[in-house]
Amino acid sequence: MHKTTTCPYCGVGCGVNAEISGNEVTGVKGDKEHPANFGRLCVKGSSLHEVLGQSGRLLNPIVDGEQVSWDDALETVADGFKRTVMEHGPDSVALYLSGQILTEDYYVANKFIKGFIGTANVDTNSRLCMASAVVGYKRAFGSDTVPCCYEDLELTDLLVMVGTNAAWNHPILYQRIQKAKKANPDLKVVVIDPRRTATCDIADLHLGLKPGTDSELFAGLLSYLAQAGVLNGQYIESNTEGFEAALSIAQSQFPDLQTVADFCDIRLADLQDFFESFANTEKVITFYSQGVNQSYSGSDNANAIINCHLATGRIGYEGAGPFSITGQPNAMGGREVGGLANQMAAHMDFKDKTAVDRVARFWNAENMAQQDGLKAVDMFQAIEEGKIKAIWIMGTNPAVSLPNTDQVVRALEACPLVVVSDCIGDTDTLRYANVCLPATGWSEKNGTVTNSERRISRQRSILPPSGQAKHDWWIISEVAKRMGYQEAFNYDHPYQVFAEHAALSGFENNGTRDFDISLFEDIDEKTYDALTPVQWPVTKEAPYGTARMFTDGKFFTPSGKAQFVPVKSSAPVQQPTEETPYILNTGRIRDQWHTMAITGRTPRLFQHRDEPFVEINGADAADLKVLEGDLIRVSNSQGEFIGRARVLGDEQRRGEVFVPMHWNSIFSSKGRMGVLIEPVTDPFSGQPESKHGRVKIEPMNPAWQGWLMCRNALETDLPVEYWSKVPKPGATLYYLADSIDLENGIDWCKQHLGEVDIWLEDKGSNSFRAAGLAGEKLEWAFFVMPYGQIPSTKWLEEMFEKTEVSLDERRYLLSVTGCELEDPGELICSCYQVGSNAIEDAISQGCKSVEALGAKLKCGTNCGSCIPELNALLAKQL
Repeated sequence: MHKTTTCPYCGVGCGVNAEISGNEVTGVKGDKEHPANFGRLCVKGSSLHEVLGQSGRLLNPIVDGEQVSWDDALETVADGFKRTVMEHGPDSVALYLSGQILTEDYYVANKFIKGFIGTANVDTNSRLCMASAVVGYKRAFGSDTVPCCYEDLELTDLLVMVGTNAAWNHPILYQRIQKAKKANPDLKVVVIDPRRTATCDIADLHLGLKPGTDSELFAGLLSYLAQAGVLNGQYIESNTEGFEAALSIAQSQFPDLQTVADFCDIRLADLQDFFESFANTEKVITFYSQGVNQSYSGSDNANAIINCHLATGRIGYEGAGPFSITGQPNAMGGREVGGLANQMAAHMDFKDKTAVDRVARFWNAENMAQQDGLKAVDMFQAIEEGKIKAIWIMGTNPAVSLPNTDQVVRALEACPLVVVSDCIGDTDTLRYANVCLPATGWSEKNGTVTNSERRISRQRSILPPSGQAKHDWWIISEVAKRMGYQEAFNYDHPYQVFAEHAALSGFENNGTRDFDISLFEDIDEKTYDALTPVQWPVTKEAPYGTARMFTDGKFFTPSGKAQFVPVKSSAPVQQPTEETPYILNTGRIRDQWHTMAITGRTPRLFQHRDEPFVEINGADAADLKVLEGDLIRVSNSQGEFIGRARVLGDEQRRGEVFVPMHWNSIFSSKGRMGVLIEPVTDPFSGQPESKHGRVKIEPMNPAWQGWLMCRNALETDLPVEYWSKVPKPGATLYYLADSIDLENGIDWCKQHLGEVDIWLEDKGSNSFRAAGLAGEKLEWAFFVMPYGQIPSTKWLEEMFEKTEVSLDERRYLLSVTGCELEDPGELICSCYQVGSNAIEDAISQGCKSVEALGAKLKCGTNCGSCIPELNALLAKQL
């Protein structure tokens, strides 16, 4: 049998059909009926069934390191919060939530702390990815309203992709765009990004602008649009306010194309191509993500984009509008219920005292918060300063993901009460918790999520909860009841929470607020269980949802008119110095998700990139005497990161490096990139400047390097300066390097791994190989050798899966490769396990296109995320 649900990863919100056998999900497929993905899944979504199971899960409540009953755990949390509030006031406690919990969880959490504890100290990891986009929309439209839908990406004639590597981060949308471009050759794609990413595979034009100059680029575009005489004067007059001020500032800063080109470090001809295309095309979508948002000027970046759409009237119809794409599966749902510290539920704000009173009356809350709370970065600084004395963290890992993560760790160590609700049994953050509460995970959760096009979908319970895990809304409600708020949190099922959420959205609304799903205020359990995907607003007037907003030219500002926002040039705060001369960019990679707590549970998702890395321009690498595969030390006064060099050409600008955001201290000794990012935030949104750090780069030059493969993951960290852990089927691989000489390999193995059964040593070449067995089973194998000499480990992996290694096989153990398997090369297609060597062979045998490679090897035929890399191999070989 199968059951439909929704993917828990990115903001695309793909529908999933889960195949179920007993109490096990045996496979997943894309839901062909879901309007977000029409049956496609990326490699992360396709491997959802591989990350399930009780191994590694948090299965029982734990207080101060001891397993306890749910009653004891809930009493501990309730007593701790109640005592802290009584002694220090409501602002001494806080919640930190996640864009991966469900809307029902989010709603109950916000009602609990804002309505009944009486503080708005509740924020979410969504602060790190889309808070600036929220500010941009609210300043322009009077509401946090995404005006577009996914279909617009296929109907537009000019798609401007700004600060987004959709090919890797939103691959299903990217495939829809790619298909639309094939169907409509006139569709022009412009990619604006300092890096030449995989997304540029479909670009007609790539603008590799200087980091931190997005708002200036679009201010320059506004100035150009006026000079070119393509402004929509009627739309500006009838539907907007503030145009003259915005245009005046833009023109004063960027009077001509050359000024913009020089400022943004773009070729004049490329800039003119983009500006002319925007000026001469009626259907324009500007599609933007973290490269726009994660900036000191992120809010202004968003408004500079929106200004250009308002000035030309390119909003409110098919194929046109400013479209912010969210990074998480339910960042939008969190925005709907007031998940940010500066919001209230149902898209209401603290600055509107009528709205504060409205929500208080609806909740019958006598202790309603009256003002904004602390945003994420400020919140964890307040914890370290002792102002916040109790923090409850749900479904996120701030000890890895926040900027200046060592400061976050100090804050958690100092906090008297740290409560963490999570489905995973070991995360960086969980290690600092006084109370650990087991929460349900994907396949167990039951509720709703909202994707980037405002589409509400059901994430359904497929399996029973693991161990004693409970739903987050239930956990919060039980704590609230024990604090004396029984009537307000008397929920038995998530449909009741959703119905209340819907009722509040329509309460005293009458069309004055954008978020309205009041059609569902009387929903019952049966209807809720059968709910099909729908885009809000969903009202009696629009019972089937709303694809596009502002089609009538009316907005949610006091005047009903959209607002132009004057945008002044502002440089990134983290500017290079003599000590830290390189600009640091950070972001996602194709097959991993956030801090790897979930995706780190399946070996398949490590095959594309298996350890932390540093992308660096070839000229910079030559200056530093760094070669491909060398270990690089990236550092500043806050901390250091060590990763493997990926030496690039002009894909990576000189003087700039890129590192991935995913690795944590469970998977690498020096892989947390957050230690390098300073706690600099946009002054309006509070979103960190994560795309523009400043660092020093130097080769690590270790005394020795090697690798270790074990049957079971080690319980303690190895005493080497650098290690990185890679799950394998039936084994765990560790890359190792140290600045201290390995004096005696046999003694080292005995001390850290166990008895040595076979070994081979060549001191002249600094080579050492050893293996240990338990009876007939291989337990570990250790190799000291340069990184470039590490062969394919597939044969050795097979040896770990055997219950008995024959005498003949033992003779080959220290040769690593055995005697029959071919080296697959770098893995390109994770879905079908196709390596670069097989692809290159197929090309040499006559496959001249992606389609031909797909027909022969199946690569690129599932999620399509590898298609840009297939095209790159084709270009290289042909």
